[in-house]
Parts: sequence; structure tokens; C-alpha cells
Amino acid sequence: MKIPLFPVILAGGKGERFWPLSRQDRPKQFLSLDGSSQSLLQATANRLLSLADGWENLWVITSSQIAPGVETQLPKLPSHNLLIESQGRDTAAAVAWATLEIKKRYGEDAVIGFFPADHWITDQQEFTHTLNAAVQLAASKPAIVALGVEPTFPSTAYGYIEQGEELGSFNDLPAYHVNRFTEKPDQKTAANFLTTGRFCWNTGMFIFRVSVLLDQMYTHAPEIIEPIEKYGPDIYPQLPKKSIDYALMEKTSLAYVLPVKFDWDDLGDWNAVERLLKQPDNPNVEMATHINLDTEGAIVYATDQEDVIATIGLEDVVIVRDRNITLIVKKDRTQDIKQLVNQLKADPKFHSLL
Repeated sequence: MKIPLFPVILAGGKGERFWPLSRQDRPKQFLSLDGSSQSLLQATANRLLSLADGWENLWVITSSQIAPGVETQLPKLPSHNLLIESQGRDTAAAVAWATLEIKKRYGEDAVIGFFPADHWITDQQEFTHTLNAAVQLAASKPAIVALGVEPTFPSTAYGYIEQGEELGSFNDLPAYHVNRFTEKPDQKTAANFLTTGRFCWNTGMFIFRVSVLLDQMYTHAPEIIEPIEKYGPDIYPQLPKKSIDYALMEKTSLAYVLPVKFDWDDLGDWNAVERLLKQPDNPNVEMATHINLDTEGAIVYATDQEDVIATIGLEDVVIVRDRNITLIVKKDRTQDIKQLVNQLKADPKFHSLL
């Protein structure tokens, strides 16, 4: 008998490292970055629909600022399945509130999965196969199942999960107890992780039974779960701002990891576009009219295709032209775009650029 899954899409992120394309009125999850006609949010919803058996079992949690955009992008999503946060308090609060709401409707044995809205995954068959394995594990044991991706390079932009003792096989896929989570290590540490063969990238996708998650939240993060259960989402502004990794996953003894076999990217910054779209016969990735002389390794983007970007003698840069802003940044500094955005936030005369 198929075990129902209630997927929840986490769609409240700002995607500031994709500024200036990602802005307050058009965050990253509303963008199409892979050359398709679907936004990242729409692609995520469509990927989960078959697992949810339709729109009635699919949920989205987002911020009040972009909720109208979610409704426009996902017109078939039932309004009672859209949870709107008055203030973003990171993923621990989002997971807690959504889990409590699903408990009210479907009970403590419901199996829930949480999925960021901005991931790139192409192999639907393998994704479905993996999720079915995770659901089997979560339904049969007290487990919070994390999906991990085998690293292909020593990234310092991802969190890592160390695999411990093997638990068994689920839907022909091995599952392991989690030894530890490590957030965004330095280059040397990441390289050492890869040599062991025991570490996965943390995708931020988690699957569990309602009763298991709530029990572990009461144990390890009562400052989040108890106020939400007592006062509801009105308490949001008073909640601590914590990620689910920090609040729970790094503390619980019930964390398990399921290594996945499908291609995955979390599209964290502009360099992800190169990983998706790089062609061997072109020294640059061009989503714009780009005229160049001796430019290599560039990522070039323009919202208006009538805009022309001309370059001479550049290497390993990102150039983005959107409306009234042009961003030029070295590819190894794209993580610092968020710092630049923080500078804009600090000066009221630049708020229109956010």
C-alpha cells in the first residue's frame, strides 16, 4: 500500500546572492534560471505533484511579502494549503508551524517532506524512487530522513552530512545514521571530507512522521515549537531566528541520511548557472547579446534582450544587467553579493534597488 506524502515547499527565501535579478518583488524562486519557461517554484511544485497525489496534499509556506506572487505562480494550489508567515524566522519556525497545521488535518502518523523552492533536479524518475525510499524509512522507524548528495567537488557553499552506521535498505537504497552535520566548511576541510567518502552535501530536504518531528522539537527546540502551538503564527515576531539544521538536526539522535543518485543543484549563486548551462564549444555562458574580444569564463545575463553587453579581455567574471542596475563581480566573489545587498539596505536612498 502506498504511504501518502504531504510535501511542503519552503518558499520564503530572498535569494539575495542572485541580486540584481532576484529582488523583493521578484525573488529567486520566481525566476527561470535554466532556460526553461518554468520558474524554480513551479518546477518544484510540478516535481512533487505525483508524490502528493495532487494539489490538495501539496503545501507551501512563504512570507507575506511574496505570498501574492506564489498565488499567481501556483493558481491551482488550494488557499488553505498556503501558509503565510508575517515575518521570516528561518526554517525551524516554518517547519514547526507547517507540521502542526498538517497534524490538525491528517494526524500524528502523517509523513511530511520539506523541500526548498529553488533547487534544480531533472531526473523525475530517480527523484520519485528516492522519495519513496525516504517515506518508507520515515513511516517504519522514528527517523528524520535527510537527503544527501555525493559531492563532486570540495564546495565551501554547502553544508555536509557525515554518514555513520548503515541502517538498512529502503526501496533498494541504503540509509545511514547521521554522525554529524557540518555547516559550510573551509576549502581544506571540504577537501578532506571528500577523501573519506563518508560525506554528503546537505540538500535541505527532510522527510519524517509528524509525531517524530514534534517530539524532537519539544526536546531540542521548545523555544520554537511551544509558543507556536500555544499562540499560533501570531507569535512569529517573538520567535528566535534559527535554521532547522541548527535548532534540531545537529542535536537529534534520530537523524538519518539517504544518499541520492539524481543530479542536484541548490542554485546558491550565479556560478550555479554556469554548472547548468555551460556548453563545451562556448568559452562563456551567455544569456544576453554579448559581443566580446578575448573574454573567457564569463557568465553574462541581461533581462532585456535589446541590451548589448560588450567585453574585452575579461576572465572569470559575472555580468548581470537588470532594469537600472549592472552588476560586475569576479566569479570567486559571488558569495559576497549578499554583503553588497546589506550595504544597500543600510542606505535608504538605495532601497528602490532591493
